[in-house]
Amino acid sequence: MANFVNAFRKGAPFALMLCLAAGLAMTPERATASGEGTSNDRYSDLPATLTLTGVVRDFKERSVSGGHTDFERRPSSGFGHYVGMVQDTLDADNKPVKASAGYKLSSNYRDSQGRNIIPTRTYIDKRDGDTAGSIASSTGGAIASTDSQFGQWFRDTSGVNVSKPLAITLVRQSGTPIYTFSDRTDATYSGRGGFFPVNGELMGNSNGDSKNFHFTYELASDFVYQRGAGHTFTFTGDDDVWVFIDGKLVIDIGGVHSAVSQTIELDRLNWLKDGHKYKLNFFFAERHRTQSNFRIDTTLVLRSVDKPETTALFD
Repeated sequence: MANFVNAFRKGAPFALMLCLAAGLAMTPERATASGEGTSNDRYSDLPATLTLTGVVRDFKERSVSGGHTDFERRPSSGFGHYVGMVQDTLDADNKPVKASAGYKLSSNYRDSQGRNIIPTRTYIDKRDGDTAGSIASSTGGAIASTDSQFGQWFRDTSGVNVSKPLAITLVRQSGTPIYTFSDRTDATYSGRGGFFPVNGELMGNSNGDSKNFHFTYELASDFVYQRGAGHTFTFTGDDDVWVFIDGKLVIDIGGVHSAVSQTIELDRLNWLKDGHKYKLNFFFAERHRTQSNFRIDTTLVLRSVDKPETTALFD
């Protein structure tokens, strides 16, 4: 798995790996904007970039006055990848709902290509070659929040967080239908040593540090689905990440940990209808010092939806 994650970080070489894994499928929604690449690029009619605008919310860590209990928290079962922290469906506001303090994952569930996948769900089809991982039988304290405190992660809350809009740009990898955002190659973040969008902003840098490590980020987007096109969405990073498609959890990377990857193949979601438009909701939390890794790779032509709601200072 280490080799797979290392390959993930190298950009173009991995693009070929992911493209082969996705069956070199064409995305269903053609765009009129011209894409990058040469005349040999069979995907050159796709847009060169996709810009998605979400909301970043800044928090103070638990050890300072007004700090949130979950930020800079060490899980009682130790740092690591936890699952089951959120419920499998979003609430009426399209926000995650706390389910538990998290169950530590000691080995990943994987598909036949060795990619990490979400632990088994009734609404996600199994495939030949899938292998089961191992999950602790009791919760491991990955979060300490009450339900209402956890709700503050992705809601503007006076005195708890400050927010502003934040856009990221996914770039199509030449010769493939794969769109990538990586903090290692993005012009804004490559010189920052990671995904640090609010250094010196909002509530300020983390206590005694030159960077801001305590924030969340959410995106709402939509796409047109085509069954059999081989669409995939992969995230690699830390800390907590949850991805929902049509309101159902499809990527579950909770906890405080170093970079972890997980992939969803959309053809496994058997309720999706060919040619229909669906929402993809993305939720990210950075809540521990030392690293902030963030990479998306997808064959979906995503489009931002819903105007971000932010605190009055940035409206």
